Amino acid sequence: MRIPIYQIDAFTNELFKGNPAAVCPLNGWLRDDILQNIAAENNLSETAFFVKKGDEYELRWFTPKGEVDLCGHATLASAYVICTYLVEDIKNVKFNTKSGMLEVSKDDGQYILNFPSREGEKCEAPEELIKGLGKTPIEVYMSRDYLAVFDTEDDILSLELNMNELKKLDGLGVIVTAKGKEVDFVSRFFAPKVGIEEDPVTGSAHCTLVPYWKKRLNKTELVALQLSDRGGKLYCTDLGETIRISGEAVSYLKGYIYV
Repeated sequence: MRIPIYQIDAFTNELFKGNPAAVCPLNGWLRDDILQNIAAENNLSETAFFVKKGDEYELRWFTPKGEVDLCGHATLASAYVICTYLVEDIKNVKFNTKSGMLEVSKDDGQYILNFPSREGEKCEAPEELIKGLGKTPIEVYMSRDYLAVFDTEDDILSLELNMNELKKLDGLGVIVTAKGKEVDFVSRFFAPKVGIEEDPVTGSAHCTLVPYWKKRLNKTELVALQLSDRGGKLYCTDLGETIRISGEAVSYLKGYIYV
């Protein structure tokens, strides 16, 4: 069997920056173990698979170690592949996912995602979180992921990470954040439990970050920077029940998988 594969750098307009995602259009769903093996072989933070159903697309995301319920950069990358390679003159793509219906629109090179808001609930910092980050956050919240808030951007850059401790946490991943020097806020994201020690740019994390910073800064339109080595800038708007996230994308490769 020959399966098309595209690798897209998302949340950037520059090759080798942002977050790389693999995207595999399918004619029909394959067994889950085959999808998981492909994602493990790709060894990127996410591989997206989609199947066209009428005017919509069924979309799933896999890390090297398991399926996840929401992924921003691989959704953007999937929309980019559809708009760039598969369908002419399309401006709006609808994805049916485990997180409900997600829409991505294209506007002058920007891809605009509408994702569900996931505001965290305040909680105590687990011991594993403090040991895993190497310092104590000023606040901690829990949604799908832990959200650990620090005082400064320098705190985010100087964490002394222990991935074995972070793997013990019950959430999927850990978001760390602080007020930015040149943007509204900065963040990093870690999910060693599902095979991602540090994700370069994490759209889904901003479903929790944006509601927090909306309240903290008293504004609904926010510019965010993820402080990974590759880096990525996101333009976010809090719409209440949904979060709008905008970014660009560029192609790295196009080819085939043989399974």
